[in-house]
Amino acid sequence: MAEKHLLIVAHAPSPNTQRLVEAVMRGAGHEDIEAVTVKWIPPLQATPEDVLACDAIILGTTENLGYMSGALKDFFDRCYYPCLEKTQGLPYALYIRAGHDGTGTWRAVESIVTGLRWRAAREPLICRGEFQEIFVEQCEEFGMYVAASLDAGII
Repeated sequence: MAEKHLLIVAHAPSPNTQRLVEAVMRGAGHEDIEAVTVKWIPPLQATPEDVLACDAIILGTTENLGYMSGALKDFFDRCYYPCLEKTQGLPYALYIRAGHDGTGTWRAVESIVTGLRWRAAREPLICRGEFQEIFVEQCEEFGMYVAASLDAGII
């Protein structure tokens, strides 16, 4: 079976959001997932070439003033046109660390990935309100689900 590449492009500006991206990576790297390599690149460092080289992508962002982080928006600004015609159908998943409800952030990301013609691998995970330890568990399961789906050829 050919190795598949899962790219995580996630903004983690605080210790708690760093814990979330680490949980996503831990889940995606679960020992039962055999043929998936996982790579995290912060949005300001991710390039169109990184996207073109992956088989699926997990996007992670904080909710900033009801919108995605500026770092994730910068990623999309730099990668949109170089990836537009070459990544149609790319499976993606989104998690949001939202201090409020996260719906504005979800809509903003969804409008961009719709334009890219990427396809959702699952419903977004929105970690709402004050930080809770359950968010770490949810993010680990989220990463495992996406990587296992990629490993099994479901996405």
